[in-house]
Amino acid sequence: MFRRKLLTVFALTVFLSVAAVAWLVSEVTRRAFVRSDDERTAALVTQFRREFARQGEDVARRVEAIAKSDAAIRMALALNRAPADSGPYFEVAKATAENSQLDFLEFVESDGTIVSSAQWPAKFGYPDAAAGGFPTEADQDAFLKQEELQDGTQLGLFAVRSTRAGERPVYVIGGRRLDKDFLSALDLPAGMHALLYQNRGDHFSADLLIDPSSPSLGDKIHSPDKLQPVVDAVRKYVEEMTAVVAWSPDHADDEMFHAIPLFGANAGPDVRPDSRKDRPLLAILLIGNSRRTYVELKRHIRSAALLVGGGGIVLAILFSSWVAARVTRPVEQLAHAAQEVAAGNWNTRVDVLGADELGQLADSFNRMTTELLGQKEQLVQAERVAAWRELARRLAHELKNPLFPLQLTMENLVRARQQTPEQFEEVFRESSRTLLAEIANLKGIIARFNEFSKMPQPQLRPVQLNEVMRGVCQLFQAQLEEPGRAKIKCELELDPHLKPVAADAELLHRAISNLVLNAMDAMPNGGTLTLRTRTDSGKALIEVADTGAGMTAEERERIFTPYYTSKAGGTGLGLAIVQSVVSDHGGRVRVLSGPGRGTIFVIELLNSSNG
Repeated sequence: MFRRKLLTVFALTVFLSVAAVAWLVSEVTRRAFVRSDDERTAALVTQFRREFARQGEDVARRVEAIAKSDAAIRMALALNRAPADSGPYFEVAKATAENSQLDFLEFVESDGTIVSSAQWPAKFGYPDAAAGGFPTEADQDAFLKQEELQDGTQLGLFAVRSTRAGERPVYVIGGRRLDKDFLSALDLPAGMHALLYQNRGDHFSADLLIDPSSPSLGDKIHSPDKLQPVVDAVRKYVEEMTAVVAWSPDHADDEMFHAIPLFGANAGPDVRPDSRKDRPLLAILLIGNSRRTYVELKRHIRSAALLVGGGGIVLAILFSSWVAARVTRPVEQLAHAAQEVAAGNWNTRVDVLGADELGQLADSFNRMTTELLGQKEQLVQAERVAAWRELARRLAHELKNPLFPLQLTMENLVRARQQTPEQFEEVFRESSRTLLAEIANLKGIIARFNEFSKMPQPQLRPVQLNEVMRGVCQLFQAQLEEPGRAKIKCELELDPHLKPVAADAELLHRAISNLVLNAMDAMPNGGTLTLRTRTDSGKALIEVADTGAGMTAEERERIFTPYYTSKAGGTGLGLAIVQSVVSDHGGRVRVLSGPGRGTIFVIELLNSSNG
């Protein structure tokens, strides 16, 4: 229905509009969050690098101060004498480290032998495996390094400086731990976290994760294994990675983590990617940004979209119902008026409710019915005149044929009156017979025209069609078997289950008789006449079939036209009477025929005794 279609269009429009706006807002929000996240992360990385550089400068300055101190110079002079004795310096590194506020401090001879170690005193006298790089590192800034301790390893920020008081320099290696205190020194914005993963071993281990014990992270870090994928990705591709870590089923607890690799051997955090070759990956800086604000905002957008969409659809239903009622009411009136016109009520009018398209349509409909009514009256008058003219022409034609013999007969009588009485008597007797025959012919013509003009209305009563068909067959049985003419066989094919129909038995008998007479004329050389009854789709069917020569398509189209006949002595009213009778019964008659295939007349009536 039009209302349903209009409702669907309104609802779909509202739904698509709200969905499009919600998607657009969500996409803009997502991009804004990503941009903000990138900016906050970049700011935190910059802050980390500044802190890294500041701490490195402080470590380098303290190590350099130790290398230039009198104690370090005296140590270098003593170690350059032969034979050198490093025993007195066993605890120097520890005391110096405490005074200089360093976590790591070692004095190493030029050949790599450890003179004194603050973090692991037992290394005294052992060679340092990294001694070969000291000459180069002594001239550089601070760098990351994994320091071996007695109970494990520790990541630290180191600097190397040399003390020269002879041919062999003594290297001072000092540093500070890169631990929770270092990360706590970072000024973190709300919703951000900084973690440090120490890259030791071949597999991820939660024990290597350093966190500043942020209260907001304390409830989440009990599942540190969730950070393994991003850590493994950085270790595999040795480049920055970004990933979302879901701490719980609630997406509001998710965090966007940026993982930044940190390299050792004086590479520092600012080293370019193309200079990282052969540099050890010592740690990974993990910067987490909470997605709670974004997720909650997205939920609010979704809730608002659902609320607006639901309200919009309800309003669309109400509005479309109101619009549809206003639009479809005139259309329904027009449809009803059109049905009235189709039913024959040509005086139907519709109300013109406005000057819009529907009002113009209603006005056009009213003008159309007015014009149709006028044309109908004109057509009726024209049909009446045409019918009277056709009737006069046919009547004149039919009366003209017998009048000519009458005229000739009267002229013969006038001439015979002048002859002898015997000759007149003979002509009189012959002329009398001719006159009587032609007068009878005229009376028959007038009777047939009178019968066609006075067709009575049917008196409907329950009628058994099978009985009517048997009566017609019995009526014509003697004529079908009349000696001296070709024999015509009559066959009855009657449906025993045929129900009574509401009809006028006498008029049906007359119509079927006309069809039988027409069939007999079509079979001058004999044949088979079949009278049949049957039912089809709730209708009762009467069939009168012959085996004559059949009819052409042109004859089938004109066969029921009044006064049309293909027979020399016919009036063309027989089949017209049949059609009139059937139409008065609310049925229809049709013909099935073809040249050389015989003819079947089919009468369709309602299969109901209730009419």
